[in-house]
Amino acid sequence: MKGIAGFYYVHVEGHGVYECKAKGIFRKEGVKPLVGDNVELDVLDEAEKLGNIRQILPRKSALIRPAVANVDQALVLFAIVKPNPNFNLLDRFLIRMEQQKLPTVICFNKEDIASAEEKESLQEAYETCGYRVLFISVLENRGVDQVREVLVGKTTTLAGPSGVGKSSLINQLSPDTHMETGEISEKIERGRHTTRHSEIIALGKETYIVDTPGFTSLDIPDITKEELGGYYPEFREYEPFCKFRGCAHLSEPSCGVKEAVEAGKISPVRYENYKILYRELQEKKRY
Repeated sequence: MKGIAGFYYVHVEGHGVYECKAKGIFRKEGVKPLVGDNVELDVLDEAEKLGNIRQILPRKSALIRPAVANVDQALVLFAIVKPNPNFNLLDRFLIRMEQQKLPTVICFNKEDIASAEEKESLQEAYETCGYRVLFISVLENRGVDQVREVLVGKTTTLAGPSGVGKSSLINQLSPDTHMETGEISEKIERGRHTTRHSEIIALGKETYIVDTPGFTSLDIPDITKEELGGYYPEFREYEPFCKFRGCAHLSEPSCGVKEAVEAGKISPVRYENYKILYRELQEKKRY
């Protein structure tokens, strides 16, 4: 459920939460348990709920940042205003999720203080990429039921920059949490407002959300500049109209992607970020 300072808190259904260390073999093999891992453990002290993790079971997915395993989808939360969204940061996150083939829902908070034009602009930019876009106001508890529907029956990693309302959203989502989660929170002394470590919270039957620390920067994943366009889903429809095979969609003539941008079919904000990231990858390779 949570890992901190070399201790791992493992929930065993019907028994509670055990504070565990990981066996030395993991360090030798360069493997580290992640929040979301299914594990086997040896109980060292039943009364004190102490144990050792002896095996990490196979993962169906693993992310490096946020460092979580076995999630079904990502929910990325940004504010519409105050602070204004950093689209470059959002696109970096989406590329990471595309690389992991992890479905992502984009959620924009603070719709109560945003204009209709600001919402429409965001919707157009990201729904044309194939992402589901939700608008909520955690402060006024608007749209939170939509988020609940998206989460049902899945393990979802919640990510986003600091200060956009992640902790407040979790507080709205978790009042109906099963009692076992209360026990988990007590055992690991979870802070309610500042998330410094990833932690799983049970929201209902087979429904979990992974609360993760806020991020202010993200490196581009380990991809080449030639691969970058493949992580922009909205490019795929227009790439067949590019004159040159392997078109970078920058200065080439007769480029289907650039024509789609000019026609308003691809978000200019997304395209500008693509160009920035392409050049960044170009420089990265050079040095």
